[in-house]
Amino acid sequence: MRRRYILAATVALPFLAQPAWANLVYVSNEKDNTVTVVDSKTMEVVKTINVGQRPRGITISPDGKIIYVCASDDDTVEMIDTATNEVVGSLPSGPDPELFVLSPDGQTLYVANEDDNLVTVIDVNTKGVVAEIPVGVEPEGMGVSPDGKTIVNTSETTSMAHFIDTSTHEITDNVLVDSRPRFAEFKPDGSEVWVSAEIGGTVSVIDNKTRAVTHKITFEIQGLRSEQIQPVGVRITADGKKAYVALGPANRVAVVNTETYEVEKYVLVGQRVWQLAFMPDGKQIISTNGLSNDITFIDTETDEPIKSVTVGQLPWGVAISPN
Repeated sequence: MRRRYILAATVALPFLAQPAWANLVYVSNEKDNTVTVVDSKTMEVVKTINVGQRPRGITISPDGKIIYVCASDDDTVEMIDTATNEVVGSLPSGPDPELFVLSPDGQTLYVANEDDNLVTVIDVNTKGVVAEIPVGVEPEGMGVSPDGKTIVNTSETTSMAHFIDTSTHEITDNVLVDSRPRFAEFKPDGSEVWVSAEIGGTVSVIDNKTRAVTHKITFEIQGLRSEQIQPVGVRITADGKKAYVALGPANRVAVVNTETYEVEKYVLVGQRVWQLAFMPDGKQIISTNGLSNDITFIDTETDEPIKSVTVGQLPWGVAISPN
């Protein structure tokens, strides 16, 4: 892992003790305007990075060199150099960026601008806006197909998933889902898109060819009222066999069989679970738990929590270095 040896030689002393093979976990903390860096091997915080106001969406370039984070109240996307873990620049995101998705080749960023009902398309190399795509009211969720040809935006108030052709920047299909859709996730083979509906309490499974809803996944947890179960973040394993769904104030992550569309397990994590991210080897998934100010490492073989780690205030998004 050449980059990690360079890192150990050039930054502050605490990094010297970190194993070369450990992936770094980056967590955006909405309330205290920071990104917390956690060593995945020791499961300990190794740095806190000051960023713009109300950081939410966060992702990482395919080569692992740049972290992108939505500074929502500053109307910008900030760039963090992972070699130094310092902010090194910004991108013109449009107003109130909340969530975004990076194209598979790492060249284009698609940003949901909640206040102006737009998706802003950014060339990360030129740092310029390529297009602004009008979508429904209060856009938030963003997903991209594995081949990079289609993006999906979810609009909270319109309750739709908008399918957009990345070559023309035009909407090709509008699919009605349940109330307040928050996230869109393609299956690894591109055959389906899973869209969570926070208030509707469901995940809609959309066929990517017909653009029709084929299944509605619902959730029931003993002892909880239905309004406490609010699906938000969704992640699907690389083999396409399991999906993990963050259930908000239910304080649980649902494990769903993607062939039967049945919930197989509920994993208890911290309070108000928002988003999820897999470790590169797929052996763990990490949840951000907003109200308990921590993240939880979950073993994907046993689907049991391993450890929770305290981070900043109101952790929202999570991204993990690939090396």
